Amino acid sequence: MPIAKMKRLQVLALERDHDAILRRLQHMGCLEISEPDVQALPDTLRRCDTAAADLLARQRQLQSAIDILRRTAPPQKTGLLTPRPRISEREYLDEAALASELETAQHINELAADVNRLTARETQLRSEQAALTPWRSLDIPLELTETRWCDITTGTLPPFAVWEEIQGALSQQVPESEAYLLYADRQQQGILLLTHKAVTAQALELLRSFGFSGGQLKGRHGTPEENLTALADSLRQTAAEKDAALQELAGLGGKLPDMQLCSDRLNSRLMREENRKRLMTDGCIVAFDGWVPAEKLPQLTAWLDTLDCAYDLSDPTPEEIPDVPVALKGNILTRSMNCITEQYSMPAYDGVDPNPVMAPFFILFFGMMMADMGYGLLMIFLPLLYLKKARPPESKRGFIELILWCGIVTFIFGALTGGFFGDFIPQLCKVIDPASTFELPSLFSPLNDTMAIMIGSMVLGGIQILTGMTISVVKKTRDGHFADALWDEITWWVILAGGAMALLKVGSVAVVLVIGVLMLVYGSGRGKKGFGKITGLVSAVYNGVTGFFSDILSYVRLMALMLSGAVLAQVFNMLGATTGNVGGFVVIALIGNALNLALNLLGCYVHDMRLQFLEFFGRFYKEGGKSYRPLSVETQYVEVMKEDN
Repeated sequence: MPIAKMKRLQVLALERDHDAILRRLQHMGCLEISEPDVQALPDTLRRCDTAAADLLARQRQLQSAIDILRRTAPPQKTGLLTPRPRISEREYLDEAALASELETAQHINELAADVNRLTARETQLRSEQAALTPWRSLDIPLELTETRWCDITTGTLPPFAVWEEIQGALSQQVPESEAYLLYADRQQQGILLLTHKAVTAQALELLRSFGFSGGQLKGRHGTPEENLTALADSLRQTAAEKDAALQELAGLGGKLPDMQLCSDRLNSRLMREENRKRLMTDGCIVAFDGWVPAEKLPQLTAWLDTLDCAYDLSDPTPEEIPDVPVALKGNILTRSMNCITEQYSMPAYDGVDPNPVMAPFFILFFGMMMADMGYGLLMIFLPLLYLKKARPPESKRGFIELILWCGIVTFIFGALTGGFFGDFIPQLCKVIDPASTFELPSLFSPLNDTMAIMIGSMVLGGIQILTGMTISVVKKTRDGHFADALWDEITWWVILAGGAMALLKVGSVAVVLVIGVLMLVYGSGRGKKGFGKITGLVSAVYNGVTGFFSDILSYVRLMALMLSGAVLAQVFNMLGATTGNVGGFVVIALIGNALNLALNLLGCYVHDMRLQFLEFFGRFYKEGGKSYRPLSVETQYVEVMKEDN
C-alpha cells in the first residue's frame, strides 16, 4: 500500500472561534497543525497566548499524586488483563471537575511531603536516641561542665583502649583528676572525667594520646535519662502524625480512578494548548496551517464549510516534502508492521511504505525460526486473550497482533516439523512406556534435514532480496530514473538469469551472460572518465558479487535459529525424562520450554528485524520521514467512546 497522500490546509478564521475549532479538530483527530509560514503572513499577526507551561506543571503535580496513591493506597484488583474503564467522549471532555481534582492532587502531594518530613524526623530522633542511650547511667545534667574548682568532661575512647592502663597513667601523671568508665561496647567506650581546673589541659592531652574524643553531648540540657524520655515522647508524637497522614492517604485511595481520569483530561487540554501556540492571531482573526490525509478531507471540509472561515488546500511542494508527516496505510495484517518500521525510521514522504511487502517475509521468517506447535498455540491464545480482555489502545495493538500472526505461522511450521514443545509428546510416552516408539508425523526435521533447510533459507532470502530490487526498479521508474534502475538492478538480473540458465543447462547461456557483462561494463562507467571507468567496474563487480551473496548467506540464520530452538527443547525434555516419573518430567520439561520460548521470542525477533533492516531495506528504503501526529484524543487510563456530533 502507498503512503497516505497528504494535503496542506491553510485556514483563516475568527479569533473568537479558535478554541471551539481546536476542540472540534481534536474530536475529529485528522489534522496535524504545523508551524505557519510567518513570511507569508501579515506583520500584525502574533502567536496565540497559551497556558501550556502552567498545564504542564499541573500535569506533573497530578502524575505525582497518582504515583503516591499507587504506593500508599490499598491495592486494587487490577492485572494485565484488566481493561481500561470506558467513558463517553462527552463525559470525558467535561472539565467541570478538573479544578476540584487538582486541589485533591495538591492535598495528596502535601500529605506525601508531610510523610517524608516526619520520616526524616523519625530517623533523626532515633539517631539521637541511639547516641544518648549508652550514657543513661550518667546522673548529672549535661549542661553542667564545671564547678568552682573542677571541670567536668565527657567523651569517648576507642574500644581497644585498655581502661586499667588509662587509669594508671592518670593517677601517676595527673593525680588531681578522676576518670569513670560509664559504658563500653564494640564501637567505643564512654568516660566521665573530673579534673582540677589547673590540670584539665594536662589530663586531656594525656587522654588524647589514648584516642580520646570529647564534645558528643554538648548543647543538651538535663540528664541523659530526661533527654531520652523527651525523645521517646517526640518519637511517639511524630509516629502518630505520620500514621495519621498515611491513613488519610490510604483513605484517598478511592480517588485514584478520578485522578487518572483527570490526568487524561488534562493531557487532552495540554495537547490543545501546545497546538494553540502554533496559531497566529491579531486579536480579530486566527491563521493556522496543517496536514490532513486526502482520504479524510471530505469530513474535514464539510465541517469547515459550516464555519465563518476561509481555507485553502494544496499539494506539498518539492521544498515541503521533508516536512510532510507520514501516515502509513494499513490493513489487519500490515498495520502490525508499524512497530517494526518505526524502530528503524519512518519512510520519507516520497519513499515507499515497506509494510505490505515486509509483512509476509517477517511473519514467515519468524514462524520458520520458531517452528513449534506448542509455542505457536501459546502465541495465538495469549494475544487473543489479551486483545479481548484488556482492550489495549491502538498504539499497543500492533505488537500484540504481530505476535498473533507470527504464532499462526509458528504453528504451521511446527506441524510440518512435528514439533510440540520439542519432542515433549514422544518423551512423555517413553516415560510412561519405555518401549514406546511414538513419533509425531512430520514433513521434515530440523535435526535430520539441516542441509535442505539451509538451502530453503537461502532461497527465501534470494526471493526477498529480488523483491527489494524489484521495488527499487519500480520506484526509480516512477520517479523518472529508469536509467538508474536499468544499470543498477536490471543488469544484475540479466547476469543472474545467465547464471541460472548455466546451472539448469537451458537456453543460450553465453549470449545472456555477454549481454549482462556488457551492461555492467557500460553502467559502471557512466559519468566517469579515464581510469575511473576501470575502478568503477571493479567496484561494481566486487560490491555486487560480495554484497548479493553475503546478503543471501545472512539468511542461513533462519536455519540456525530453527535448529537451536529444536535442540534446546529436546535437551530440556531429556533432562525431565531422566527423573523417570511423569510429574518430574512435566515440571522440568515445561520450565525448560518456558525458558526456551522466552529466549527464542527475543532471538527470532531481533534476527528477523536484522534481516529486514540490513538485507531488505538496504535495497530500496528511503528513511527520514516523521510520523503523522494529528491533534486527537489520546488517553492512558480510560477508553473514550467516540460520539458523532
